[in-house]
Amino acid sequence: VRPMLDLSWVAKFLPLTGAGFGVGFLVGLTGVGGGSLMTPLLISSFGVSPQVAVGTDLLYASITKTAGGWRHHMSDHVEWPIVFRLAAGSIPAAVILLAAIALIPLDTVALGRWIRTGLVVALPLSALSIVLYPILARAPERPADGKTPPRTLATVAFGIALGLLVTLTSVGAGAIGVSVLAALYPHLPAKRLVGSDVAHAVPLTLVGGLGHLGLGHVDPELLDALLLGSIPGILI
Repeated sequence: VRPMLDLSWVAKFLPLTGAGFGVGFLVGLTGVGGGSLMTPLLISSFGVSPQVAVGTDLLYASITKTAGGWRHHMSDHVEWPIVFRLAAGSIPAAVILLAAIALIPLDTVALGRWIRTGLVVALPLSALSIVLYPILARAPERPADGKTPPRTLATVAFGIALGLLVTLTSVGAGAIGVSVLAALYPHLPAKRLVGSDVAHAVPLTLVGGLGHLGLGHVDPELLDALLLGSIPGILI
């Protein structure tokens, strides 16, 4: 008797791909929803450990948002000076936090506890940001000279905070990022706020994801399943 074809992997693979597609579509449309949806979903619904959920989600987000960032760039929706100011704070902050995680002797349980604590802070902030964003994004008239004020110090400082939060929890690059940008740069239209936020999230999540990969916090099969859905979702 010939053995029956084992299709059990489909039952595991398809829900992850579907989740990736849904989150990718939302990120492409709004710039919001990557970490704040995917990381809790992986932990609560798919039983993934907090550190693997964060590490895999960061790499997933970096690849997904590369596709979305390219589309926004081609549509001229990215304010690159703002992206560079954010990255000047967020990338060094992410590297420092990853170095601390690598050097400080934390066991798996302790690190998972820190990540869960970070999520307790980050998720309500993300939810509040989503509520406030439509209010903050009501752009007033542009200045007479048509130029966007740089607000360099505030943008770099926010980048530092975002780098620490995203690297620890993978949450905040979208929801919190786009809402604070709307408050800092109220004259920018929504499409440029979203485009700039997605473009900045690419290097931040890539650095965070590679750092967690080096720490052994990435599941390659899980990453493949999510990407198979998310890349079509964000491009659509």
